[in-house]
Amino acid sequence: MRRIGIDVGGTNTDAVLMDGDKILSSIKTSTTEDVFSGIRTALNHVLTDLSPAEQDKIHAVMIGTTHFTNAVVERRSLARVASVRIGLPAASTILPMQGWPEDLHAQLDGGCYLIRGGHEFDGRPIVPFDRDGMREAALTISQSDVRSVAITSVFSPITAECELEAEAILKEIVPDATVTLSSDLGRIGLLERENATILNSALHPLARETVAAFKKAIAESGLKAPLFLTQNDGTVMQAEQAAHYPVRCFASGPTNSMRGARMLSGLDDAVVLDIGGTTTDAGFLQNGFPREANSKVDIGGVATFFPMPDVVAVALGGGTVIREEGAKIGPDSVGYRMNEKALVFGGDTLTLSDFAIKTGLMTFGDPQKIADLDAAILDKVSAWIGCTLGDLVDQMKTSAADVPVIVVGGGAALAPDHLDGVSTVIKVENAGVANAVGAAMAQVSGEVDKVYYDLSRDQALEAARLLAEDRAIEAGADAATLKLIDIEDAPLSYMPGNPLRVRIRLVGDLGLA
Repeated sequence: MRRIGIDVGGTNTDAVLMDGDKILSSIKTSTTEDVFSGIRTALNHVLTDLSPAEQDKIHAVMIGTTHFTNAVVERRSLARVASVRIGLPAASTILPMQGWPEDLHAQLDGGCYLIRGGHEFDGRPIVPFDRDGMREAALTISQSDVRSVAITSVFSPITAECELEAEAILKEIVPDATVTLSSDLGRIGLLERENATILNSALHPLARETVAAFKKAIAESGLKAPLFLTQNDGTVMQAEQAAHYPVRCFASGPTNSMRGARMLSGLDDAVVLDIGGTTTDAGFLQNGFPREANSKVDIGGVATFFPMPDVVAVALGGGTVIREEGAKIGPDSVGYRMNEKALVFGGDTLTLSDFAIKTGLMTFGDPQKIADLDAAILDKVSAWIGCTLGDLVDQMKTSAADVPVIVVGGGAALAPDHLDGVSTVIKVENAGVANAVGAAMAQVSGEVDKVYYDLSRDQALEAARLLAEDRAIEAGADAATLKLIDIEDAPLSYMPGNPLRVRIRLVGDLGLA
């Protein structure tokens, strides 16, 4: 199956055309300010030698982007959100968006509405849902200029009944509202699930514009293939889903790199170091997919708890600045200004790329401009790189045993051939476009995080598995290719009904002709 993978990073936009596991063509081009013209440039390059008939054989275009994460971090292109929480008389001590950074709270706050209702952990209603209260809230929203609404109900992952009814009432009164239900996004845990729901609603206008622009870029390139966006867990979702659930794309950059590392190396279990122009991201492959974080993940200062990769980043990249004759390295970087600031390009800043060229690790620019670089500085920089990357690997390990490390990214050559605590350092071919390869190789997932009660453990696990299968197939997976990736179960002690929390994830190939 032929497909195109594109990864839009802060510095570069990478693209590959693949047929099965074979890379037919690839390109690394600068990310443009509007993002989309960079995508058009990348698409035009990988399609250069294809006839219209051959272009029609491309089954999918898969894009990973940091656009949505950057919007939250940079506080731009975000809509005001009306937050509806269903849980009174419980769940009223901490209001929505408390504990958020003040600037983000002020920018997004479109009103807070607390409604009676919600459920217990076993699906029993706390109190009857207050339909009249929800209508009053909807009328108030209709009289404002807020059209992005986040609805969160207590224990809605168990039953979304209250959220669905609230949405129906809201849509009746405010038909042009865009709504996010927390039951579609988060796991057990009210505040973090609510936070993710609010962020998702704030991104709705930007997500619609972004997906529409991606589709336009594809159409202008002459392609008729469907568009998919990569998710936080290393799988893809249809463009229409991405427009409605942009928070699921927050960490697609690091996950694309890890999935690409898996394909290029053939290893299912390893530490992955993605060395870019500004930072090095470290993650851990388990069964061929990024290991998920088991704790809260902060996005722009907001605590969330939904599927996100366990990634640690350090300020080490090709543009990292070297000062004081190697005594101070980073954390600042010349970033996308590499071609004007680095010494090998006639600039005035010593960078790790200059180091790499002087030591023969990379070849670009004019080496004569760093001919007089002191060997003592090179030794200090080399030691710092080894120590920094070694410490980073240690943070990702779960035992003292040596592990293999796969190095990818445009700065992969910076990694030494040996690191403490590492069994082997693998530098793969096409490492510079591993992120685009990962996007192109993405599969489809189905996940369940649910509490079952009055069922045996085997019955609960089977019910969760069947539900996860249904969700994966609904998302576009080929049922015949589904396989189990993660499964966890934990009893909730001292509660009636023998409740068991089950989290299960399946993945499968895209069901494309």
